[in-house]
Amino acid sequence: MSISAKINFNEAGLIPAIAQDFETNEILMVAWMNKEAFELTLEKKQAVYFSRSRNKLWFKGEESGNMQIVKDVYTDCDNDVILLKVEQVGGIACHTGRESCFFQKINGEKLEITKPVIKDPKEIYG
Repeated sequence: MSISAKINFNEAGLIPAIAQDFETNEILMVAWMNKEAFELTLEKKQAVYFSRSRNKLWFKGEESGNMQIVKDVYTDCDNDVILLKVEQVGGIACHTGRESCFFQKINGEKLEITKPVIKDPKEIYG
């Protein structure tokens, strides 16, 4: 039995995937995987996600160059969430040009920006 058969994809055939920096443990982003993306990630040791908005596979870094090299893959106790321990090439995981997608801290009724833009997204994506 392949490892994919042990993974509990949701009714849409997807599973949430958390990308975490393998050295700092910083949570970088959350995305979705389908079975093909999951299997390609394991095979290539590079993060591959499924873009729900574009309805296609998304090789992290295919446009930006900020790919994620997969060091380890974990699943939770119910096998319905994937955790990728990754090396974030270029130091930018977020499409906003930041290290992490988690840069907004809730402070009462306000959102505080806690991380600077490393590179302007217009320079990354054109």
